[in-house]
Amino acid sequence: MRSQSCYIVAYECYKAPDDMKLDTETCGELILRNKNLGIEQYKFLLQAMVKAGIGEETYGPRNVIMGTEESPNFTDALSEIDDIVFGTLDNLFAKTGVSPSEIDVLVVTISMITSAPSIPARIINRYKMRGDIKVFNLSGMGCSASVIAVDLVNHIFQTYKNSYAVVVSSESLSPNWYRGIERSMMLPNILFRLGGCSLLLTNKSSLKHRAILKLNHSVRTHVGSNDEAFGSCTRIEDEQGNCGFFLTKSLPKAAAKAVAMNLRVLVPKMLPLRELIRYSIVSYWRNKSKTSTSESGLNLKSGIEHFCIHPGGRAVIDGMGRSLGLNEYDLEPTRMALHRFGNTSAAGLWYVLSYMEAKKRLKKGDRILMISLGAGFKCNNCVWQVMKNLEDANVWEDCIAKYPVKCTANTSFLEKYSWINESSS
Repeated sequence: MRSQSCYIVAYECYKAPDDMKLDTETCGELILRNKNLGIEQYKFLLQAMVKAGIGEETYGPRNVIMGTEESPNFTDALSEIDDIVFGTLDNLFAKTGVSPSEIDVLVVTISMITSAPSIPARIINRYKMRGDIKVFNLSGMGCSASVIAVDLVNHIFQTYKNSYAVVVSSESLSPNWYRGIERSMMLPNILFRLGGCSLLLTNKSSLKHRAILKLNHSVRTHVGSNDEAFGSCTRIEDEQGNCGFFLTKSLPKAAAKAVAMNLRVLVPKMLPLRELIRYSIVSYWRNKSKTSTSESGLNLKSGIEHFCIHPGGRAVIDGMGRSLGLNEYDLEPTRMALHRFGNTSAAGLWYVLSYMEAKKRLKKGDRILMISLGAGFKCNNCVWQVMKNLEDANVWEDCIAKYPVKCTANTSFLEKYSWINESSS
């Protein structure tokens, strides 16, 4: 009874201006002006672009749009982060009516940029926040950082009562665009796109009626002690000195292990007792008779109505869907978030949630399982309870009517650049 509840009052996702869209023509120009690439790299990129599940309206950093990715500078990086962070925070404070001076805790999760003063300090200076604010700057946490931040806030709330907390999640793409020829390091250029979000959380019981979500459970799992998992997703330099993310073939294995370990702890907390008993009985008889049955798996839908999976890529979504027994309706929000906004790193989960809200799927009492994966390697999951019927379109307002799309393959890219497959090396 002494435990303090953690509520989300509101959240805001970032949508860049239209002149920063990475459509087929812009992506083609970007690839062709990279003099390091040859016909074999073109063929690889064409195949990957078509199958990635990325649409025509995702956003890229301005230096990439302007053609200066070969010589990124710190000013570009800070400008990109300022646009995302200040843009979402301005909207968040305006929407909720909460003053920046009322914020007690600030957590910022932007992995790929370091500045002095820090990004949290830039936020505090702009909004003239209080001198006693608790500040946390989580760096290097990758795509799973947003759920880590929520878990951190939840623990802080157990000590500090009647508090407000703000979580800001984004990623810095301007100085981190890969310009080499290593295939496993070229994939992040296809998947990662500009985005970010800001959340307002509280443990004030008097604001329960204003909250949209309540945190029921949170479990964090880290498998970094395993060398294979640790090295499955790292930022390195290639032989030519170009920095980028190196994704190994062991990444799916590391992800599967982390998810399994996490759900082993989380499932007993979120599923009803009858489902746990059913699973135990069926598993017992299956093992005793040494026969397999498709009905022995846990039915996660017995305790969860919605699944908010990190939109890391088509392969990640497909794999999670198979392992969790989800259908296309369950995976639709994640697939559409990837198609419309790409992989926005730690902010990606909130674009998925926003899609569910824009489609008016979230009803009072529903439970949402958020599943996030990140370098390290780690899996951080949480379960939210919907506090009221939600239907704010947020960043989907201008396009939700045309979703879901039937096919997420980028056929326009194939139509425009199919000549590459006909070229010889």
